[in-house]
Amino acid sequence: MHMELINAIENRRSIRKYIDKPVDETILMELIDAARLCQSGKNRQPWLFKILKGEEKDKLSYLLLAQLEKAESELPGWAAWVNYSSDIIRQAPVLILIFREKNEYWKTSDLLSIGAAAEHICLRATDLGLGSLWLRDTDVADKEISSFIGHPELELVSGIAIGYADEHPGPRPRKDLKNIIL
Repeated sequence: MHMELINAIENRRSIRKYIDKPVDETILMELIDAARLCQSGKNRQPWLFKILKGEEKDKLSYLLLAQLEKAESELPGWAAWVNYSSDIIRQAPVLILIFREKNEYWKTSDLLSIGAAAEHICLRATDLGLGSLWLRDTDVADKEISSFIGHPELELVSGIAIGYADEHPGPRPRKDLKNIIL
């Protein structure tokens, strides 16, 4: 059963708890395909995806923690959330990493395009009955993660945890329309 788009938008939640159930490879390819179909600045399609599962995914979560310990004094206060994100990465059956080729000229356009592609993944995951969590905390170890997956020449933009939800949070508060229109 597939949702109407507005239902996927209204029902998408940031899921931080997952059941121990693998996600089928064909479903993962559907998620990547949804991202592939996304619009992008000048049709650059700047995204490159790496799907991690099992031991490789768990090693990455510990890499985050190690980097946090090294740099904790230099990081902003929010960095403490990296501990929590590391736990979520280990618990989720899948982590999708999104990279781009380093290119300062196209950075803003590429990041906006990749953000839209990430949202396509999250909405398609909701549509397919999966939970997702868009992770920013990979930021504290972006260079180390790029090296870890064998592509130090790439820039890590974000990660998305994917799996079957073990929680069903309600909607988070949103600003009223009148407060966001200039």
